[in-house]
Amino acid sequence: MKKIYFFIFAYLCCSMTFAQKLSIESIMQDPKNSIGSLPSNIFWSEDNKTIYFNWNPDKNKADSLYGLLVSDKKIFKVSPSVRRGLPSAFGVYSKDRSKKVFTRNGDIFLMDTQTQAVRQITNTLEYESDAEFSGKEDKIIFTKANNLFSFNLSNGELVQLSNFIAGAKRPEAKQSEQDKWLKQDQLSMFEILKERADKKKEGEKISKADSPKRPKEFYLDEKRVDNLVLSPDGNYITFRLVKAATGSKSTIVPNYVTESGFTEDIPARTKVGAPAASYEYFVYQIAKDTIVSIPTKGIEGIYDQPAYLKDYAVKKDTTKAKKPEARMVLMSGPVWSEDSKYAVMVARSTDNKDRWILKFDPITLKLETIDRQHDEAWIGGPNIGFGTGSLGFLADQKTLYFQSEADGYSHIYTVDLSNNQKKQLTKGKFEVQSLQLSKDKNFFYITTNEVHPGEQHFYKMSVTGGERTRLTKLAGSNQVVLSPDETKLAYLHSESTKPWELYLQDNSPTAPATQLTQSTSEHFKAYKWRDPQVLTIKARDGEDIYARYYEGKGAKGKKPAVIFVHGAGYLQNAHKWWSQYFREYMFHNFLVDNGYDVLDIDYRGSAGYGRDWRTGIYRFMGGKDLTDHVDAAKWLVEKHGVDAKKIGIYGGSYGGFMTLMALFTSPDTFKAGAALRPVTDWAAYNHPYTANILNEPQKDSIAYRRSSPIYHAAGLKNRLLICHGMVDVNVHFQDVVRLSQRLIELKKENWELAAYPMEDHGFVEPTSWMDEYKRIFKLFEEELKK
Repeated sequence: MKKIYFFIFAYLCCSMTFAQKLSIESIMQDPKNSIGSLPSNIFWSEDNKTIYFNWNPDKNKADSLYGLLVSDKKIFKVSPSVRRGLPSAFGVYSKDRSKKVFTRNGDIFLMDTQTQAVRQITNTLEYESDAEFSGKEDKIIFTKANNLFSFNLSNGELVQLSNFIAGAKRPEAKQSEQDKWLKQDQLSMFEILKERADKKKEGEKISKADSPKRPKEFYLDEKRVDNLVLSPDGNYITFRLVKAATGSKSTIVPNYVTESGFTEDIPARTKVGAPAASYEYFVYQIAKDTIVSIPTKGIEGIYDQPAYLKDYAVKKDTTKAKKPEARMVLMSGPVWSEDSKYAVMVARSTDNKDRWILKFDPITLKLETIDRQHDEAWIGGPNIGFGTGSLGFLADQKTLYFQSEADGYSHIYTVDLSNNQKKQLTKGKFEVQSLQLSKDKNFFYITTNEVHPGEQHFYKMSVTGGERTRLTKLAGSNQVVLSPDETKLAYLHSESTKPWELYLQDNSPTAPATQLTQSTSEHFKAYKWRDPQVLTIKARDGEDIYARYYEGKGAKGKKPAVIFVHGAGYLQNAHKWWSQYFREYMFHNFLVDNGYDVLDIDYRGSAGYGRDWRTGIYRFMGGKDLTDHVDAAKWLVEKHGVDAKKIGIYGGSYGGFMTLMALFTSPDTFKAGAALRPVTDWAAYNHPYTANILNEPQKDSIAYRRSSPIYHAAGLKNRLLICHGMVDVNVHFQDVVRLSQRLIELKKENWELAAYPMEDHGFVEPTSWMDEYKRIFKLFEEELKK
């Protein structure tokens, strides 16, 4: 009997040891198995009684919808039939929030938020969108077939408010001089012809007088219309005309492994610098039945030229100097005050250097600058980028709130439109990362990283500014969704070693937070995951680089180390919450188990640290962002006993680009590198991302040549692994094909390429992840442990 007990005990010990030992197969498997199914996409029922969220504890092929009753904290699975009948989490509320209008599957619905009753307004084959209430809230305004309509809630009357017509107006047939003479001669000669002609003319006049009033016809020609906005008083419709670029060539991604057995082409994006669409702005003055153009050439600073162009200036005869052309702008809005007294538009120059908040007069068409944010790098930051951003009116309907990086960080400002007096409400070396106005418009609910750049907390603050009340207390990240009545917070919370879980808390700074889900798998719980140190490293220019450090147990002065480079550029990973790079996080634990130190840093260009950090890579990617990594490698050697000849580097996308630049331009710092789905030539990447940072290649070739790895490939000395998906529609496989040819012509032999025929930019198949990370580990084992 004792032998049996000993056998069972030994078996359990062996099983636990096996479960706690990491392998690449175990950490690169389906996340539902390696981690567990984590909750996401929270939204509330309109009666505040139920929290809905996506979750998949049963490991179905797709996420399922679950609900949780606030009263008893019971979780239940929502059936497909109930799910299909739920109102959209998105929509527009009436002023008193008693009604909500939303669209679903191209139709419009109206909900009574008190009774939960839903009324279907449209049921058509055409697609209705952008539904909202009219100024008096007696109608629903929506877009269908590129025109604006109103639906009267009391009598069901449907009225078309605009009349945009695709194509060009057919010209009237012109009569020749001979035709005119013959007609006049006939009418003067034959009395009956003249009587009939006069009768027809009079009939047409009567018919026209009896016809109902219709909106003015507007032919679009080769353009399209968008951004239709009706003023609350119903007197004005503003709209934008977009003319597609001509001569703009799209790329093609070949797909080799297909169901048909033939190679199939995947249409993809254009490249940076391709001809861009052009924009025009108009207002339909309904009472006058007149459509007039909104001029943009009078906007303050519209003729200013970017400073980088001075690098290409040629001395000219200033007496014959041509006046610069007005820059093109992309305008969004207007956002109207409820009383229609004020309309505000947001304009952004298409060269990315300026953002204007403009007071708009729909009668005089004047655009008055309320705020101008200029940046010789590019305009960006939380809630600032494109569109109107975080912008709206307070209860007095004359005070506008918005966000700006004017002082170097994304903060909240207000401006009184009656006197243009501006006020800054938040200030400090932190970012306001989300902004929501309370129902009564007396408070802002905001998320900031003021406690620490690596923490996100939820606050309540008066709309006049002043002290902020912190509502969340748990360290890490807290992604809050307020209940409709604003009495409770439902939020996703995570920490460095704890994946996302759902929490509930009363809207009070002293209220406890209750965890509602338990999502991690037994496999995940069996291993003691390391909590990386979040610390700072001094860069050569004195700036603090935030980093996550995993310390290994190797002998001092002999330890190998790996530096991970996060992707996207403008992204944060040196933080205290569950990383979106969860596979890499688990791989880093695996590396530490195998004797490595691991470090990843939020290099120049990363999110979370304000304007100067964000734009530190302007016109030179592979500049300060790379020297930050070189300085981090030096810190590992000096402070943690890492062998300077045993440092590797790896990363994907921007991290892959950075790995190439590291091995090509700092080969004495990094012994080996794995570049995953890397950008090799920024001139081949997309326009919205790249033109911000490097301008356009045909205008700023200096920036592209010093930032693109393909121009520096001759510097490769140490071993390089490249891994890339062949159906990557973001960073195309062509990037590494071109680099491969360059390395071949340079007679480089210490590199290899692993191609993944069925993978896009973000890998999906566990077998692909396993193959890729086995190759990465093999590279580091062979090169860093010699």
